Amino acid sequence: MILTVTLNTALDITYRVPALIPHSSHRVGEVRERPGGKGLNVARVLAALGHESVVTGFVGGPVGSVLRELLAPLAPHDALVPIAGTTRRTIAVVDGTSGDTTQLNEPGPTVTADEWAAFLSSYDALLRDAEAVALCGSLPPGVHVGAYAELVRQARAAGVPVLLDTSGEPLRRGIAARPDLVKPNADELAQLTGSREPLRAARDARRRGAHTVVASLGADGVLAATPDGIWQASPPAPVKGNPTGAGDSSVAGLLSGLVDALPWPDRLARAVALSAATVLAPAAGEFDPGAYEELLPRIAVTERAAAA
Repeated sequence: MILTVTLNTALDITYRVPALIPHSSHRVGEVRERPGGKGLNVARVLAALGHESVVTGFVGGPVGSVLRELLAPLAPHDALVPIAGTTRRTIAVVDGTSGDTTQLNEPGPTVTADEWAAFLSSYDALLRDAEAVALCGSLPPGVHVGAYAELVRQARAAGVPVLLDTSGEPLRRGIAARPDLVKPNADELAQLTGSREPLRAARDARRRGAHTVVASLGADGVLAATPDGIWQASPPAPVKGNPTGAGDSSVAGLLSGLVDALPWPDRLARAVALSAATVLAPAAGEFDPGAYEELLPRIAVTERAAAA
């Protein structure tokens, strides 16, 4: 099975309005709720691809109860750890005229030392059956900034390949623990390394400890710096739609490619096709299976020469 960790889970609420106008009242035309947080999104895509997936992290309060109810029919196994605080909400307001999305993210509940200790015990037990683990998203209040570094080291000690998808100081410290793969976007990579040139920045991130770096380039696909070579994978044409969850679908593609033992070009093609199919899906954070099947053989994967 593939384990995904979401320490700061959320109930994602999407409001669709005819047009978003500042300083005015709005009549909401449609409301959607779904279990959210990066790792939960990854697990849902993995399950849709036919992989057994397990989600863990923290959940609590009445909002957490709704999240678990919505998660139950979506196939990932629920191994979330209950806490006293209430799971956060994220509010997305979609402007029906422009298609633009305005996002409001709550900070999340405070996690106590005892709750963190309970999570570490559960995580250790789950690693025993895991083929790979993804550590995803932000840290909730109360969890120390080196938490992902701690979880990376725990996975490595268990012999489980680990992917890290976070940002800022948790990413900086997590990379030092030598994860097998990190997947920053261009801005996160620049913040980490100080370089806006993706290949130079990816090479720098590898020197800091990451075994492999797969950098998201937005509409241009991904750039992968691996021990076996450097590749760029791109969709056949830019896709328009809602990018919510596209990066998480890419992570699912990389993880599934890892456990399926695919060569890097095929893993990257899968990741980019899933990402583009998520942008094209009518519901935010889900991928369009038909678009994925149509796009997969059309993803261009080119090997690049390493910079000096």
